Amino acid sequence: MNTNTTHLQARAKALRLAGLLAHWDSLAATPTQLAWVVRLLDCEEQLRGQRSLERRMRAAHLQPFKPLADFDWSWPTRCDRETVQDLMGLAFMADATNVMLVGTNGLGKTMLACNLAHQALVQGHTVLFTSATDMLGELTALDSDSALRRRLKHYGAPDLLVIDEVGYLSYSNRFADLLFELISRRYQRKAPSSRPTAPSRSGTRSSPMPPVSSR
Repeated sequence: MNTNTTHLQARAKALRLAGLLAHWDSLAATPTQLAWVVRLLDCEEQLRGQRSLERRMRAAHLQPFKPLADFDWSWPTRCDRETVQDLMGLAFMADATNVMLVGTNGLGKTMLACNLAHQALVQGHTVLFTSATDMLGELTALDSDSALRRRLKHYGAPDLLVIDEVGYLSYSNRFADLLFELISRRYQRKAPSSRPTAPSRSGTRSSPMPPVSSR
């Protein structure tokens, strides 16, 4: 069995095409048949990839946003374009690093966070977008420990959690405790980063915590 055939069978196995694998010798015996198998695998992977993206987009609850390509980099003048574009590479997710977008109202922080979330979705990650008010309000309204644990698990599960409008909220002790609990749970799921906490000139700050983008 040559390397190419082995690779094709591995793709079929990943797609769980048991029928194709069971009859491989008869369905991929000639170059013409093998070309047909390649086309079949390509179509199946493309369709499943598209459906996966659509499911993750629905689950993300991402609000409509302007693409980064349409962002006016000349305003605000202190926005660090190089840093933002570097974040779009999503290295902070591999490092389990927290990202905070800091600035006054109307500068485009939510738009930038949405672009990061969309990029993560396109790259195959799971994402959840929420506001601090909605999330913490929901958590505090739960009337049992088991329900609270389930919702904390829900918010802790996505690869990227985007919490909007964190800085606009007045935190009670209960809100602060719940936010700390959630961040701690997400942090425990990831390998900590050794990168030191330091502000950048863009107002984007990173710290060794799980990935959360906030407005």
